[in-house]
Amino acid sequence: MNKIKDSDIKHLGVLARIGIDEAIAKELAPQLMDILDYVSRLQSIDTSGVEITSQVTGLVGIWREDEVKPSLISREELLSNTLETEGGYIKVRKVL
Repeated sequence: MNKIKDSDIKHLGVLARIGIDEAIAKELAPQLMDILDYVSRLQSIDTSGVEITSQVTGLVGIWREDEVKPSLISREELLSNTLETEGGYIKVRKVL
């Protein structure tokens, strides 16, 4: 496999929007080469006789039906423990 250049690692940093300076690029180069070598070895393994696996537990239909159950506390008690309420609901800051 070709040697990874520091410029390649810096370019990956730009694509990932993380800053990679010269010292970090030199440190990451051998680590990245090891990862790519390992992936290359994995790709050379013959998997033609291996069945495709999408689920390994064998569990089917393990979900239960939704059930409405009584709450542990009343709505008024719940709302009394909040900082702000509005129209019978808990008021929270906008999340954008």
